[in-house]
Amino acid sequence: MTPKRPKGAGAFPKPVEPPVPPTDGPNDLYAALDLGTNSCRMLIAQPKGSQFHVVDSFSKSVQLGAGLESSGRLSRGSITRTIQALKVCRSKLEKHDVQRMRLVATEACRRAKNSRDFMRRVHRETGLKLEIIKPEEEARLAVISCAPLVSTKTEQLLVVDIGGGSTELVWIDLSAVPRPERPRAIMRLHTGFKQRESPFPLARVVDWISVPLGVATLMEQFSDVEDDAARFALMSWFFEEKLADFAPYANESSREGFQIIGTSGTVTTVAASHLGLKRYDRNKVDGLRMSSEQIDRVIRDYLSLGPEGRRRDPRIGRDRQALIMSGSAILQALLRIWPTDRLSVADRGLREGLLYAQMTTDGVLEEALP
Repeated sequence: MTPKRPKGAGAFPKPVEPPVPPTDGPNDLYAALDLGTNSCRMLIAQPKGSQFHVVDSFSKSVQLGAGLESSGRLSRGSITRTIQALKVCRSKLEKHDVQRMRLVATEACRRAKNSRDFMRRVHRETGLKLEIIKPEEEARLAVISCAPLVSTKTEQLLVVDIGGGSTELVWIDLSAVPRPERPRAIMRLHTGFKQRESPFPLARVVDWISVPLGVATLMEQFSDVEDDAARFALMSWFFEEKLADFAPYANESSREGFQIIGTSGTVTTVAASHLGLKRYDRNKVDGLRMSSEQIDRVIRDYLSLGPEGRRRDPRIGRDRQALIMSGSAILQALLRIWPTDRLSVADRGLREGLLYAQMTTDGVLEEALP
């Protein structure tokens, strides 16, 4: 399947603060739910100045897209698991009496032949109305959630969101934006990749792409390859082939002034392994910078462990061990094309972008200082 392609501000939320009790009543609460190919995740948050505090959260591996590659449909088992998770989300929304929310689904529901039936069943059994968002909006929301991690020295930025069913890449040129304004210019992309005239300095989106391969779908495509190292190599080169139509693919890029921001469970797991964390600590992972060489060292360590060793490795975790090599194959392909000394790890993504967009639209976030 060929990648989907297009035809052609101000506040800096810190998305995952320690949970705090709401102080101003339920009317100030916002929710964002992201139903992906592998996971169902939700945040309930309250705006606080130029940031927001998380009041409650939920995350569950539901494997909604299991078997989708071969059948083109969401399976009964996957639907049952997902609806059970969504019932938990509904109870949390009711508990906090949340009135403002966006509940979205991504690649698995975009591709499944029976996604409409699934949506109707979700509404019937949970009362929740999910919306299937387009790849461009998914990419845009991931980009704005990562804005606080953009260095003022960055002139060329690549934001990568490795999901369960798809991977979004957005290349942004910041060279015309004054250095102090660069993170804020990324935030202003919440209105769309095609920027209108503005009195503010604008970030220019050079190109973006949504590749219909994520950690779950890529793993399924090569599940019949028995040799661990061979399967990894095939996955990495197969993913790279899907980038041929991405405009920056053929261009030479200097490491100077170039930054990659990676947002996904793969990137945060690699970072945790690099740090030797046996218990995940977001405060140590989010915003960590790694070089291509450091990431390659972790991936080679994963390969040397083999499937059984990875299952026992506490740095990877039970939920991630089955998918870590397909995610690592994607990450290695990207770094083979665009090696960097500044890959910033983002423990944030679609949910945070959804919250930011809602709060910005309602004008409840204060303007952040430069």
